[in-house]
Amino acid sequence: MANPAGLDSATVEGFLDRHPELVEKWLKRRTAFLSKGAPAGSPDFGDGGAVKQPSRHHNGLSPRSSSSSTVSPGPEPTAGGLLQHRGSQKELRKSFARSKAIHVNLTYDEHLHARAQEPLSSARRRALLRKASSLPPSTAHLLSALLESRVNLPQYPPTALDYKRYLKQHNERQFFLELVKDISNDLDLSALSYKILIFVCLMVDAERGSLFLVEGGGGKKSLVSKVFDVHGGAPVLPCYSTENSNEMQLLWGKGTVGYVAEHGETVNMPDVYQDHRFNDKIDKLTGYKTKSLLCMPIRNSEGETIGVAQMINKSPGGIPFTDDDEKVMEMYLPFCGIAISNAQLFAASRKEYDRSRALLEVVNDLFEEQTDLEKIVKKIMHRAQNLLKCERCLVLLLDDIESPEVKFTKSFELMSPKCIADTENSFRDNLEKPSASYSDWLVNNSIAELVASTGLPVNNSDAYQDPRFDAEVDQMSGFHIRSVLCVPIWNNSHQIIGVAQVLNRLDGKPFDDADQRLFEAFVIFCGLGINNTIMYDQVKKSWAKQSVALDVLSYHATCSKAELDKFKTANIPLVSELGIDNVHFDDFSLDTDTMIAAALRMFMELGIVQKFRIDYETLCRWLLTVRKNYRMVLYHNWRHAFNVCQLMFAMLTTAEFQKILTEIEILALIVGCLCHDLDHRGTNNAFQAKIGSALAQLYGTSATLEHHHFNHAVMILQSEGHNIFANLSSKDYSDLMQLLKKSILATDLTLYFEKRTEFFELVNKGDYNWNVKYQREINANDSL
Repeated sequence: MANPAGLDSATVEGFLDRHPELVEKWLKRRTAFLSKGAPAGSPDFGDGGAVKQPSRHHNGLSPRSSSSSTVSPGPEPTAGGLLQHRGSQKELRKSFARSKAIHVNLTYDEHLHARAQEPLSSARRRALLRKASSLPPSTAHLLSALLESRVNLPQYPPTALDYKRYLKQHNERQFFLELVKDISNDLDLSALSYKILIFVCLMVDAERGSLFLVEGGGGKKSLVSKVFDVHGGAPVLPCYSTENSNEMQLLWGKGTVGYVAEHGETVNMPDVYQDHRFNDKIDKLTGYKTKSLLCMPIRNSEGETIGVAQMINKSPGGIPFTDDDEKVMEMYLPFCGIAISNAQLFAASRKEYDRSRALLEVVNDLFEEQTDLEKIVKKIMHRAQNLLKCERCLVLLLDDIESPEVKFTKSFELMSPKCIADTENSFRDNLEKPSASYSDWLVNNSIAELVASTGLPVNNSDAYQDPRFDAEVDQMSGFHIRSVLCVPIWNNSHQIIGVAQVLNRLDGKPFDDADQRLFEAFVIFCGLGINNTIMYDQVKKSWAKQSVALDVLSYHATCSKAELDKFKTANIPLVSELGIDNVHFDDFSLDTDTMIAAALRMFMELGIVQKFRIDYETLCRWLLTVRKNYRMVLYHNWRHAFNVCQLMFAMLTTAEFQKILTEIEILALIVGCLCHDLDHRGTNNAFQAKIGSALAQLYGTSATLEHHHFNHAVMILQSEGHNIFANLSSKDYSDLMQLLKKSILATDLTLYFEKRTEFFELVNKGDYNWNVKYQREINANDSL
């Protein structure tokens, strides 16, 4: 076919090399188009909406077609007629049939029949997984979603190496600018290191290159390569995988690289084996022979050495590097230093973000679990292991935080999965007692005891060099300890309650100062969580003791069986015989037992026993227990309670209050009369407030004794065999308890005078209405 534009393949390739972003956009658009299930023979729409006709296959079929299911694409529409045909019903039917056929081809699964033969348990597991994935997210998942970083690393595809080689030959200025531009936007340290090596190798025609970055500070500096021994002709990928990076660590000041980093000088070796600073260990390891070498420091904006670039064997044949090569590298490496500094700052900020997020997740864990010590400690150790990337984590809790003697009673440990099997097998073989565990040995280690006694953290980069470390335990356990970081655990009163210990970073490096600071901040939250859990455990024990004490007191504060049997079978005198319906009744005419009988008669006479189906034996037991819970004080005793109840009974029966009040209100008033001074101490509220009694601390200074009387009445009702309201409906029970509380609290004189004034104002104005519940309650409570 004739080419009207006169374009050849070389011209097209040159155009594509100069416009890589256009190629990338076209590939992404084409990939997205095909991924939607469209056949390869379908038209492709560009950005402007123009139809781009695909090339036809020789047999007129889509590449996804098969002999078993052939779908003809039909006649190929033109750009002008495509939109016209699309609106017709015939074309819609064809498109639907074509898409269904394509869908069948794309979704056919040859393993479907085999999957149908799977056992029921496998299908059930998949169903459970689907169900679990549809459950509402937990607080941990919600927190993780909220804390998810929204910052993404920018990725800019570099220009092709062939294009850079072309610029190197024809336009050095543009070539240099392209190399600077390609590293200026990369914030991934490993990918950036890889690019720098490729570009420097291209600039000086080196066969191989390595880049070492300075890590550590003070006397602990070392040189670490994110990428090592990169071939100069390797392609530059848009995203470099750090998982495949060949990392190597060198000592500071040792070898050629160490010398350049320490002294900040450029080293150009025409023949490396003639220089004593060269170490041929790598050549022996890789089998590659180094002939010439150019090594130069990389500095940041402050002039500090932050890395070393090493170029090996100038092409062709490993000839020496020239002075021009040195000048070119001296021009380019400052830009590399700026890019590396930016990437390191980004990596540091990302690391701080991850650590802050981990601390927030720790706080979430502590708030979620504050009831079980073992659960919360295991969560803490799991977080610590993930946070510090260590092989083992240990938490030891002190027996007595007040004692000067350091003694651990509880120990918890968590190991990384790869360390568990070997340690358990080795330790089991070396121990005489099969029940012993590694934690039992570590409980007595000197480092933990030192931290617990002094409150100072210990960070050992080499445990075997510390005399406090017990090497015998290490050898017996089968777990080789290299580095130890141990910090104290404080409670909210700044008392040491234990120690936390992490062993061996997974990358083999010792714990640094950043790890120590992070671990100390982490342990602050852990200390609060552990302390809260310990306090909760103490509260549980105190509550159990209180329950036992209340049970004992309840046994001694309830009536005896002999007393109960006496009244169960006794004949109860009539109202006329007792004279309790008279407002001039003399309570001294009755002894304490007759007062119980008179109280029983009041309940029966008012009809509330039958109405609320009160068990007669329960009522007798309740009355006897109420009498027993009044103290032998001069006035507020059982006789006073009966006297108040008798007068209320007389008012209900003679003043016809019984016709105005509801049955629930009558029951609440009678019970309130008998219970309104339960366990009275013979003093008033002001006295309780002045001496700061336990009652005043519990109920406050407002209606102190009245609150205590009501709660004491509730305690008796909740005792076994004393609930006279057991047969009430839930609504009646709730209403009754509210009325009972109001009636007892109304006996506080301060509240009484307020309600009394309000009542007389209503009466004087003629606004009082018996049908209004609130006004009716005022009268009833004032009457009590």
